[in-house]
Amino acid sequence: MKAWHGVIEEYRDFLPVTDKTPIVTLFEGNTPLVPAPRLAEATDARMQIYLKCEGFNPTGSFKDRGMTMAISKALETGSRAVICASTGNTSAAAAAFAARAGIRAFVMVPKGSVALGKLSQAAIHGAKVLMVEGNFDQALTIVRQIAERHPVTLVNSVNPFRLEGQKTGAFEVCDQLGRAPDYHLIPVGNAGNITAYWRGYREYHRAGRVKELPRMVGFQAAGAAPIYENHVIEEPRTVATAIKIGNPASWGPALEAMKDSRGWIDIVTDEEILRAYRLLAREEGIFMEPASAATVAGLIKLVKAGRFEPGSTLVLTLTGHGLKDPDTALESASRPTTVPPRVDAVLAQLGL
Repeated sequence: MKAWHGVIEEYRDFLPVTDKTPIVTLFEGNTPLVPAPRLAEATDARMQIYLKCEGFNPTGSFKDRGMTMAISKALETGSRAVICASTGNTSAAAAAFAARAGIRAFVMVPKGSVALGKLSQAAIHGAKVLMVEGNFDQALTIVRQIAERHPVTLVNSVNPFRLEGQKTGAFEVCDQLGRAPDYHLIPVGNAGNITAYWRGYREYHRAGRVKELPRMVGFQAAGAAPIYENHVIEEPRTVATAIKIGNPASWGPALEAMKDSRGWIDIVTDEEILRAYRLLAREEGIFMEPASAATVAGLIKLVKAGRFEPGSTLVLTLTGHGLKDPDTALESASRPTTVPPRVDAVLAQLGL
């Protein structure tokens, strides 16, 4: 079995790198594609369902795929510092890969809207973390202006190398499945990932690696659904902080991906997201952050609506690990029960 050395080395022929590109990697990628028979059973779906578990990347989210490319290319141009706005996962990945590269990282996050796990990651990796008294879209506007005027490289998904790295998720799905799925379901926040996956599928198809192409189906939270609503959401609201974005940077390319693939974007409520979040953990043993559960919530909704043909193969991208947001997990589960140190007291609680 060949050793894995990260997405750039694995998919070098499909990426804009040369022998002179200094590869900054934490051996990201190679995440599991897990069959989900109990999820199929729970949704009464007569189809094959697979979960692409991106929470198993080094910093716990799919952002590592793009960050290995963004930081490697920044280093190639001589950059000594990177900057980003983030709802959490980008800041964690930027901080970790910048630390690996030996350069500085500056991250700006919306105050009160970033899960504890993500904030702690950015801090421990040594990034300078600023909490803006505003939302993600305002933070992104600020860091874009700074990157235009100062010697720092912007590593948000508007950086073209980010999407180049993220498209490798589609390559892996095809390699693991032996084909492209019929449908690919994915959460939509800044909309870079749905754009990147479609690019990856198209490139593999063009290269003759797969014969078919999937339909891309994106899900936004009902309180943060600018693409679905077709207008900017000034104050997005959702428990799924990773997709709490009101003006996606990749809005246009995401619409193109939807149109080209004959797919669509739908919405799911916070209640549906949290129900799917618990279902995923309790039925499949997979703990992912709430934004990841948007795909599961969407699956449940669309199966009921009869949107998928029986016998279809579906892949759901689960974007980040559940430990990113421990507070939501504890709020969504039953609290631990305190007992005295006696066998009878324990047995009484266990019902044995």
